[in-house]
Amino acid sequence: MTSIAAQSVHRFADLKQLYSEMTASPEFQAVFGEPLGLTVSGPGEATAELDMPEPLAVQADCGGVIACLFDLLGDTRLEALAPEIAWGFVNSFHFVASKLERREDGLARELGDLARSYDPSEVYARELEEKQLLCQTVAEQRAAVETMRDFAAETYRALSGWPWSPSRGSKPTARGASQIDALDFLRARQLAARERYMPQGPIVVFSGPALWHDFQQIWDRLDAIHARVPNMTLVTTGQRKGADAIAAAWAARPEKRVPLVTYGLYGTGSKVAFARNRKLVDLAPVEALLCEGSGLQANLYQLLREAGVPIHAFRREGQAPDIKLRRRDAA
Repeated sequence: MTSIAAQSVHRFADLKQLYSEMTASPEFQAVFGEPLGLTVSGPGEATAELDMPEPLAVQADCGGVIACLFDLLGDTRLEALAPEIAWGFVNSFHFVASKLERREDGLARELGDLARSYDPSEVYARELEEKQLLCQTVAEQRAAVETMRDFAAETYRALSGWPWSPSRGSKPTARGASQIDALDFLRARQLAARERYMPQGPIVVFSGPALWHDFQQIWDRLDAIHARVPNMTLVTTGQRKGADAIAAAWAARPEKRVPLVTYGLYGTGSKVAFARNRKLVDLAPVEALLCEGSGLQANLYQLLREAGVPIHAFRREGQAPDIKLRRRDAA
């Protein structure tokens, strides 16, 4: 680790420069100064409380190793090779960061699959917690190595006069100009657009007729499902009145704030609604709540049952009496 020599100032005007020299940049402070409470080295490994390297020392060494190469080879017959060798040092950070990013993506997919296959057992809860901690640990490692790479790349640019760029792929960064491969750019645009309109979390499907008045039984059952699946996303068949409207009102309650996807009818023809039913089943819902209505609800019930999805079904005659409120002036 780089040793930080004691320094002093003789003029108040020099204090700002000294403070800047003795303080790590915000990027290093953010990544190295506020580590996770716990970390885990790999699947099945025990959790541990380990410190991150000191931010200022990391920043000094990452820039120092690049500067040392230029200083070592400067004014010698090997000076022309200094940029090429230094490029390889920066690229080693990039190689490790890219490998960590791929691992993080894989863990995120596994975590998503695990979250969608909800199980109330303690074993499931422990596995989900361990997978989440491992994913967070790898994300922290990736952010740390990317910060080191970016500072080393900036030092390379300052000493060589040329911006550092990887041999392939992208170097997205918050420090300096990002260099993004065209394919990565298109994939990122597509993913960003898709994620904005695709809430994450286990899917709960809801469908019911336009004529339905008993909101309490629907709200009570949705409350019970939400207690079991707190990160659920509610997908309805999108009608603006009746059962679907009751479910949408439940999701919008301030104490719930459950993500809601309204899967309306798109297209024309008599088969559109039945095609939508198949698409709802393709979402792999963890549970479904259906209110008796037309043949559409009956068809969806059959498809969900064949797919092995747990179904909560309400019959029309099972509703509480529809008590009409009397107008005050008519009393």
